[in-house]
Amino acid sequence: MTPPQVPGARLRHGRVALALSFFVQGAVFALLVTRIPAIQVRYGISDGLLPAFLAAVPVLAGAGSVGTEHLVKRVSPKTVLRCVQPVVCLALLAVGAVGSLAQVAVALAVFGLTVGALDASMNMLGVSLQRAYGRSIMLGFHAAYSLGGIVGASLAWVGAHGQLPLWSLYGPVVAMSVPLVLLSGRWLVGRGDEEGEGKGRPATGAGSPVAMRLLLPLCLVMAFAYIGDSTVSNWSAKYLQDVLGSSEQLATVPYDVYMVTTLLGRTVGDLGVRRFGPASVVRTGTVVAAGGFAVVAAAPDAWVGMVGFTLLGLGLCVIVPQTFAAAGRYAVERHGPEASDPTIARLNIFNYVGFLIGSPLVGALGDAWSYRGAMLVPMALVLVTLVYARSFGSSPARYGDDHERPRTVDVGRGSNGL
Repeated sequence: MTPPQVPGARLRHGRVALALSFFVQGAVFALLVTRIPAIQVRYGISDGLLPAFLAAVPVLAGAGSVGTEHLVKRVSPKTVLRCVQPVVCLALLAVGAVGSLAQVAVALAVFGLTVGALDASMNMLGVSLQRAYGRSIMLGFHAAYSLGGIVGASLAWVGAHGQLPLWSLYGPVVAMSVPLVLLSGRWLVGRGDEEGEGKGRPATGAGSPVAMRLLLPLCLVMAFAYIGDSTVSNWSAKYLQDVLGSSEQLATVPYDVYMVTTLLGRTVGDLGVRRFGPASVVRTGTVVAAGGFAVVAAAPDAWVGMVGFTLLGLGLCVIVPQTFAAAGRYAVERHGPEASDPTIARLNIFNYVGFLIGSPLVGALGDAWSYRGAMLVPMALVLVTLVYARSFGSSPARYGDDHERPRTVDVGRGSNGL
């Protein structure tokens, strides 16, 4: 057992800088998705064309993540992040400021491509920084993203309430965000910077990612978690109003509650990982999330339904950050540190797969069967995570304060033998 490590100033600065990147990205993404109705009205996007616009963003984000897998073989993830995050912010401004349907389509395409690269590079840096720290800090970065999402959604509400033009809402946010990320980007820490206050080994090109057949269990966990998340974001208001008979005002509350409980769960989640190990935290989160879906499906009224959505926030919030962390650990243990970055990029694609599948799946099942029954499908998919819980590792000592060397866990061998 080695003595506890004390992170140096370089690592602490890198942690703060990356948390700011997560925060800004959460706010920017929330400002886009919560103002989709206003975007549709401004550019005259028909109801028939809107789904194509909405689907294009995650599809292009997936393409951006694939491109990043190859890009990090030549440049470091922190360079990718520093280049693309200002572009993401400016693309948001363009969405609100351009003058035609064709121009907004281009702006959304740029947003999608660069946001995929941004998501991948942020999580690459988060995984490598957690490895340098020697304890779980990944949930804290995603907590910063959730906080940014709450701030962005709140600003969007102010803009909608005050009937502000999109450019006047997005403009000040982008004017503050771009200088912030450009300045904080100087302090980012990437692979090769983690040791010796930035004087360790030089960063080298990324290696080959973990083979997809071995990474598949974590890819499925990622996709199923985002199916659950998109179910809440797209259907919670409709479900409360149409199925549970709430008022229109009350129907907006569940997603707000979900966002807040997601933030709270991620804020304290790293402490749970350090004490009990990632597998235990993921198992607990999975059971809580499945229980949330069950409560929602069986709720007799809107207030009980909101209890279910609260449980969903507390349960789902831990799964995605720990999936990235598990993939990074497995890549390092199997192929070395240089394999972590492209593996994270490959896993990140399934973020968008889940987002694309979730909303249409629940909608189709709700129309063909019932919305109560439809809520049981993401519940069943999330429960699959229990099958693969071994892939996340089990020893809390690996993520606590004694920093014992992690023992190898084969992510390709869940309890079903994959």
